[in-house]
Amino acid sequence: MGAEVHGRLEVRRARYAVATVFAVHGAVTGSFATRVPWIQDHAGVGAGQLGLALAFPALGASVAMPLAGRISHRFGARAALRGLIALWTLALVLPSLAPNMLTLCLVLFVYGATAGMSDVAMNALGVEVENRLDKSIMSGLHGMWSVGALVGSAAGTLAAHLGADARLHHVLAAAVLTAVGVTACAWVLDLQPAEDEEPPPRFALPPRSALLIGAIGFCAVFAEGASLDWSAVYLRDRLDASAGLAAACTTGFTLTMAIARIAGDRVVDRYGAVRTVRASGALAVLGGLLIVLARHPAMAMGGFALMGLGIAVVVPLCFAAAGRSGPNPSLAIAGVATITYTSGLIAPSAIGLLAQATSLMVSFVLVTVLSCGLAGFARVLRAGDRTPITRLGAAVPGPRP
Repeated sequence: MGAEVHGRLEVRRARYAVATVFAVHGAVTGSFATRVPWIQDHAGVGAGQLGLALAFPALGASVAMPLAGRISHRFGARAALRGLIALWTLALVLPSLAPNMLTLCLVLFVYGATAGMSDVAMNALGVEVENRLDKSIMSGLHGMWSVGALVGSAAGTLAAHLGADARLHHVLAAAVLTAVGVTACAWVLDLQPAEDEEPPPRFALPPRSALLIGAIGFCAVFAEGASLDWSAVYLRDRLDASAGLAAACTTGFTLTMAIARIAGDRVVDRYGAVRTVRASGALAVLGGLLIVLARHPAMAMGGFALMGLGIAVVVPLCFAAAGRSGPNPSLAIAGVATITYTSGLIAPSAIGLLAQATSLMVSFVLVTVLSCGLAGFARVLRAGDRTPITRLGAAVPGPRP
């Protein structure tokens, strides 16, 4: 009985520890995003060059994510996550040091590589904790990522408002976030590979299950990227909204997603992943229709809020389903992460190119059509039993945002 109670306490501590790591991961992203204009001026690059440079984080993540499983197998899940999250938080310092375009691309590649590997490791451990608790927690974990991103963005906005040098800002932020992240890792689950377990391949094509699950994640992240980057422009250019109202729309979309993710686990536990995603897809489609048909800013803002509500829990559920699919869940997690990173990379550009060729309204017709895929293909998220996974290779990479 004592051992059972100790085991439950250990898993609960692991849940809060992983949630803290998710928040730290998000805070790094928020801290970086708010200082991009400073980094652009420091490196002396134009808008087109900056757009090219900002593709390198996704490239670095896609290349490096499959390596996370190898690292976890070699050092164990806890040590691997501790090292990878430290690399990610410390990598925050690099972009602000880049003096030109070439070095900016190189450091952003490294920045993305550390982001992707730590992302895979924390999602895999999150799935393992969810399995052991036998209830949904992945939506809440991703909600903590959103909270961390908001906190990091707020601190970065303050630093920019005060005219602080981004190098000093990022050194201080990296020091704090590294300390918090490494400390939290002391309480995550310490999964170790079995003696006879073969190490995962350094690189491998994602399994078929990851492609199907990743397709749903692709649709959700495409809608997220389009809404985050273009909602303010949509209100300003199409509906003649003020700059303040346009900015408030983007903030509202972000807050809606964060709140929905934090509250989403209860919905998933009650109705299951498939029905939740079908309902989420319906909300996203309704939001898209409101955006496309809007003749007043308030209607479009309501549409973006519904869009955020509809897509919020989809990516967490994709990771949860990937972690319980096939003979090598870690490989599936890596595959899903690669697909979602790719979607986040191409969505803003695709919306811009389509808007230039047609109109922003037509661009969001595409977003609405893709949102239909959430409801149509939700059945691929039908997860099996949340049986605890004791072998490291089945629980950690050997894969997201």
